Amino acid sequence: MNQNVDEPSKQTANGGMGWFERYLSVWVLLAIVVGVALGQFAPSVPQTLASFEYAQVSIPVAILIWAMIFPMMAQIDFNAVLDVRKEPKGLAITTVVNWLIKPFTMFAIAWFFLMVVFKPLIPHQLASEYLAGAILLGAAPCTAMVFVWSYLTKGDAAYTLVQVSLNDVIMLFAFAPIVVFLLGISDIQVPWNTVILSVVLYIVIPLLAGYLTRRLVVSRQGQRWYDDVFLTRLAPITPAALIATLVLLFAFQGEVILDNPLHIVLIAIPLIVQTFFIFYLAYGWAKFWHVRHCIAAPGALIGASNFFELAVAAAIALFGLQSGAALAAVVGVLVEVPIMLILVRIANNTRGRFPE
Repeated sequence: MNQNVDEPSKQTANGGMGWFERYLSVWVLLAIVVGVALGQFAPSVPQTLASFEYAQVSIPVAILIWAMIFPMMAQIDFNAVLDVRKEPKGLAITTVVNWLIKPFTMFAIAWFFLMVVFKPLIPHQLASEYLAGAILLGAAPCTAMVFVWSYLTKGDAAYTLVQVSLNDVIMLFAFAPIVVFLLGISDIQVPWNTVILSVVLYIVIPLLAGYLTRRLVVSRQGQRWYDDVFLTRLAPITPAALIATLVLLFAFQGEVILDNPLHIVLIAIPLIVQTFFIFYLAYGWAKFWHVRHCIAAPGALIGASNFFELAVAAAIALFGLQSGAALAAVVGVLVEVPIMLILVRIANNTRGRFPE
């Protein structure tokens, strides 16, 4: 791998899991409490913010979502994609699992639990919205947080960057058709132009902005300054914007949560089952193919985790702040970090079963 590819990934990984990322589930829970309280005791605040919209798109939410996604896109160096030929097996596993298996198993598992097992507990229309949120999660493999999981499993940071970069490229073309197809199977009709608009707003534009920013800043300040200073300063924006979005989201969702607290648990169950299933599928496949652990572990964790920022963004754009789909996407945020930490421990404990 060339130096330009290796450097940014090292800088991202070497920071490890900061205090904010380590306790992300705690901050999400606090965001739920603050959001619900805000909606109950100061309803004029979310109502006023909701009034600022254009073409049915909330301006405050759009700004926060872009703030979430842009720092991740600024980390991606697409020159890394050109160097995948050295060890293609790990990349093949990740790509197949993420795009040919994961979205469809997410749909199947979520449909089974939400529409069949939990049918007596969740009204049909609300269950359909929860299923839509699960579909959005399943169609978006993880990006930025993977660098943390890669670091914690002593993964090959440069190879992880290649996997993430290729996933983002595929996402540009595959996210919309997969989502439309699976939502159609679920009898949830969403116009193509609506989903495509979400992809443009929340993938294409931030990705282009990240690419142009990287080129401009590196040309003026150099690669090392970009990695050591610029990305470091940019890093806190994503979690801060995520928490602010969740506070606003739960300000609108407060009534639903207070009326149906059990639904949070019911939504979490299929998401957890899917996470473990996809991890073991990719991890076992990598072991069968004798892939090195430093590539196998991050690759399996990419598939197991989700690009929840995009899922939340798409759910809000497609179904609205107060929708069950948005709530399901947020539950994905709530359960992901503790589950991923368990999977990291499993990967580390089984390192000896893989070639080094």
